[in-house]
Amino acid sequence: MTLHIACSRFLTAGILLTVCLAQSDHAKAASADDPLLLMGVLDQFEWRDTVGDSTLSWEGQGWLGKDLRKLWFKTEGERSGGRIEEAELQFLYSKAIARYWDFQIGVRHDFEPSPSRTWLAIGVQGLAPYFFETDIAFFVGDSGRTALRIESEYELLLTQRLILTPDFEVNFYGSDDPITGIGSGLAEIEIGLRLRYEIRREFAPYIGVNWSRVFGNTADFARINGEVISDAQLVVGLRAWF
Repeated sequence: MTLHIACSRFLTAGILLTVCLAQSDHAKAASADDPLLLMGVLDQFEWRDTVGDSTLSWEGQGWLGKDLRKLWFKTEGERSGGRIEEAELQFLYSKAIARYWDFQIGVRHDFEPSPSRTWLAIGVQGLAPYFFETDIAFFVGDSGRTALRIESEYELLLTQRLILTPDFEVNFYGSDDPITGIGSGLAEIEIGLRLRYEIRREFAPYIGVNWSRVFGNTADFARINGEVISDAQLVVGLRAWF
């Protein structure tokens, strides 16, 4: 059984399991106190500007489920020069394992860069000490490919409506993938600082800065392809949720 078929079957089982949540879990909580809920968050939808270039970037996530078990989706990507350069989608089954922490397992599919890649995703997501929102995921792909991603952000309330959010993301890979331009070891670090104003809790425009850099073999592949190694960008965007 290939990884792609296994991931597809897991995703189907996860969807069926989440639907069944509407009529289960009575041993954990009364149904009236533990309803089936849906939430979606567009964390970032922004234009990033550097000298002579601009990029449309997005990052969002959402879930369907109850308090202890949910079906999550996550997506992120980037469009530049009239084409999508990066696009990723994850479907995950999530179960609470501790206060503020969920265990997640599911499927990640990279549509771009080509050729597409499919991964088994395993990780945890929740609130670290001092209320840092943290997402740690380990990925296993075809041909022995592995990857590790660590993301974290913190919300600093300057006023009831003005919020400053620093965040970072670090990506590691277990082996070289020259076709997609990814090298083994530490591949990329991305750090951002965004200041948003909540016109409503569900709708908040923001401005900020974003810095990224690739390392090691990934940087070597970038040089060969004529791509930048380090980039600092001004950003203007929108955060929304429902």
